[in-house]
Amino acid sequence: MSVTSSGSPWPGVPRLLAWLAAILVFVGLVAAPATGWGQPSAGAASDNADRVIVVGGDHYHPPYEFLDEDGRPAGYNVELTRAIAEVMGIEVRIELGPWSEMRRRLETGEIDVLEGMSYSEDRDASFDFAPPHAIVHQSIFARRGTSPVEGLGALRGKEVIVQRGDIMQDLLIGQEVGAELFPTDTHADALRALAAGQHDYALVANLPALYLSRELGLTNLVPVARPFSLRYGYAVKAGNADVLAQFSEGLAILKNTGRHQAIYDKWLGPLEQGEGLPWKRLGLIGAIASALLLLILGGIVVWNRMLKREVASRTEELRRQQQQLIQADKMTSLGILVSGVAHEINNPSGLLLLNLPVLRDAYDDAHPILEAHYRQHGDFPFGGLPYSRMRDEVPSMLDEMLKGTQRIKRIVGDLKDFARQGSRDLGEDLHLDEVVKTALRLVDNSIRQATDRVETHYAGNLPTVRGNAQRIEQVVINLVLNACQALDHRGQTLVLVTRHLAERRVVLLEVRDEGRGIDPATLSRLTDPFFTTRRESGGTGLGLSVSAGIVREHGGDLTFASCPGEGTTVTLTLPVEPTDDDTSDQDERRA
Repeated sequence: MSVTSSGSPWPGVPRLLAWLAAILVFVGLVAAPATGWGQPSAGAASDNADRVIVVGGDHYHPPYEFLDEDGRPAGYNVELTRAIAEVMGIEVRIELGPWSEMRRRLETGEIDVLEGMSYSEDRDASFDFAPPHAIVHQSIFARRGTSPVEGLGALRGKEVIVQRGDIMQDLLIGQEVGAELFPTDTHADALRALAAGQHDYALVANLPALYLSRELGLTNLVPVARPFSLRYGYAVKAGNADVLAQFSEGLAILKNTGRHQAIYDKWLGPLEQGEGLPWKRLGLIGAIASALLLLILGGIVVWNRMLKREVASRTEELRRQQQQLIQADKMTSLGILVSGVAHEINNPSGLLLLNLPVLRDAYDDAHPILEAHYRQHGDFPFGGLPYSRMRDEVPSMLDEMLKGTQRIKRIVGDLKDFARQGSRDLGEDLHLDEVVKTALRLVDNSIRQATDRVETHYAGNLPTVRGNAQRIEQVVINLVLNACQALDHRGQTLVLVTRHLAERRVVLLEVRDEGRGIDPATLSRLTDPFFTTRRESGGTGLGLSVSAGIVREHGGDLTFASCPGEGTTVTLTLPVEPTDDDTSDQDERRA
């Protein structure tokens, strides 16, 4: 995009604007969706506070928006809309239906806003858009075995399935690609038709296509090209500024509080991360292998009864050694994996940390020129939005991206410290509060998946403990993960408390959960090697045993208190380093 004007007193402005806008758009795409794109004035909602705002969306566009099994609206867009209504104090009614019908209803004024529409210049003539709350990647899907294609130009003369009224249909028609289009009502209809052998390609959004392919079992479809990405957000009929202002302001509040990112991670994060290893299949293979091993051992026992006890003893010892070797190999592999991932993340993070301050300085230098151009020639497009709207937002956008990148660097550093091969050297001074905070950062995602209620109470100014911080950190992580697994629903609470008991010269950590609890018979065996109540879900029974050993190495203690149905409390106690006063008291007693 460029801005031109004849007779401008600043002949370098158009080129500077184009250069700076291109850089800012690129950085915005890298940082989305966590970055805000601007906020309208706070009083925009007052005129419409007493009426119900009708919000429309697609009835079958998972994971963004869809009707669940009970016919109720669900998905990322729906939860985001309800959160905006909550923080803005407005009442909304969400109506989902066929996309082409919902788009027509917005154009005729039957609904007030669409909660998810991709932006284009052609659409900008009929609709007004809020700052995007996601970036939608479009993909060309084909049947498995089809060769990759080079962008939209390769679709000329091909039969292409699109969703009726979707941005892809608009763009293919507007750009005169020359493909024969076959519209369907939903993404699911498009993918089913393609999987059944109809037509050549389907041009659909990437995440919904991956979600639907998995849900519908369409294993013969693969993406063969990813031509471009589009900004995706709330849209109103052109001129409906009041409603747009309310949703823009509400979205900005959610982004600044981190709630938007939590909703985004809940619905879209798992699909973006991709599918993991086929653990169920591996578990089945392991179960079969274990069954064969037990069959062989049973034959040996039957064949030689006189050596039954000796064989059983040796078999149990062998099994323990195998489990220990497997666990050690897993930890080694984890360390290698985390180190590699941390290295790959650090490279782009380093570039962002280096370049974002430069971009901020560049914008500060260009700001007087842009302002002068604005005063003389009026408003102009800047990064796809009016300059008058962007000029106050660009610095805060860059600052937020810099803070986010610094947070990524800190988390990666914690992961590297945790995965580093632990030493048995117990000669460093560690602070229990800091160890607990680091451990919580590492398992933050597991905690957020298990409960909405987490309480931390740090004593502050705790005396130091002599030991190995990384190994105590490993113990805390194990205790927190066990507590999360004991919770039955998200409304139950997880509490962590640190204290200093001066009379006992110890510091302690209490990890309390309101989970299902432990019966007395099981409680006494928790630290026994290979004892676990979660063997069917992959538990090895080594976690608490290893943790108890680490605590004993530090001269501490690990105790458990629980009642079935009322939760569990685990107390980690560590001795503190003696102070000068303690040493003097000991000398006096000896005298």
